[in-house]
Amino acid sequence: MSKKIIDGIMGVCVADALGLPVQFIDRETLRKNPVVSMIGHGTFNMPAGTWSDDSSLTLCLLDSLSKGLNYDDIMKNFIKWYDGGEYTPFGRAFDIGGTTSDSMERFLRGKPPLECGGKGERDNGNGSLMRILPILFHLDHVYGERLNETSEAYEIIHNVSSLTHAHKRSQMACGIYISIASLILRGADLEEAVRQGIDKAMQYYRNLPEFASELSHYERMEEDGFARLDESQIRSSGYVVHTLEAAVWCLLNTKSYRDCILKAVNLGEDTDTVGAVAGGLAGLCYGCGNIPQEWLATIARREYIEELCSKLEQHKLNTSDSNRYIDNKNKIC
Repeated sequence: MSKKIIDGIMGVCVADALGLPVQFIDRETLRKNPVVSMIGHGTFNMPAGTWSDDSSLTLCLLDSLSKGLNYDDIMKNFIKWYDGGEYTPFGRAFDIGGTTSDSMERFLRGKPPLECGGKGERDNGNGSLMRILPILFHLDHVYGERLNETSEAYEIIHNVSSLTHAHKRSQMACGIYISIASLILRGADLEEAVRQGIDKAMQYYRNLPEFASELSHYERMEEDGFARLDESQIRSSGYVVHTLEAAVWCLLNTKSYRDCILKAVNLGEDTDTVGAVAGGLAGLCYGCGNIPQEWLATIARREYIEELCSKLEQHKLNTSDSNRYIDNKNKIC
């Protein structure tokens, strides 16, 4: 199996689980008692290794894409999570964001998938950014190295965001994130991947009048001194711009998966999601084999996560000329 799928997805899930117990705890408190390992209980009183809605919705998208891109099917998977507790560690959905919940209710009332997402200024939480990573693997399979220069690819990213978060600002965050991730996926130097990924995405958005009012929200990420900003200048709330900035800043200021995720989680506030968003990029960059083994050993339903990753890889193989054999029984990492 191509390791990049498991690298990214496990990167999300492990970081989510690391941050979940300290969600909503402020930075000053964590500075005095930082997260240094996988712990349990805390905010939601869950066992160590429990992942939240960030990973659940990521897995919903991942599983749907193993059958191809179908927005109705993605939403049906979201409902399986929302109403039935599927794609969760212990059979129960929890920590559901308001904008996401509203979109689920609209779909249940019969709204078409692409009309379900919140479009208001207050609908710019990080709920679509946190789950967007799987679309990278679909788009890379279809568009290859042209991904972050192809309007159709951005439109698909925006549509996947719009299932729950349809405001241009949220769509833009997802587009920038996938642009960066696509270059990491193809082996670019980390700093170069971030710089070019942001530049290519921003260039695309500058050519679209409908995004003109949103450009200023992401221009700080383009600045040469972004990585050198002091931690005090980085916010880690659930606002989508804060989450994207914090995740990329942590990636640029560390040299390993472990250090990146610990930095992200110890920023405080929306710890599971900032961790998950950083974790997807760090997983792609450093590989699942560089995630601390004690963290992997603790993660809930690890084999289930690996199986879903294998399903998507099998779909990619079935829709290409490759006849490589996948051994689904072997541990991926």
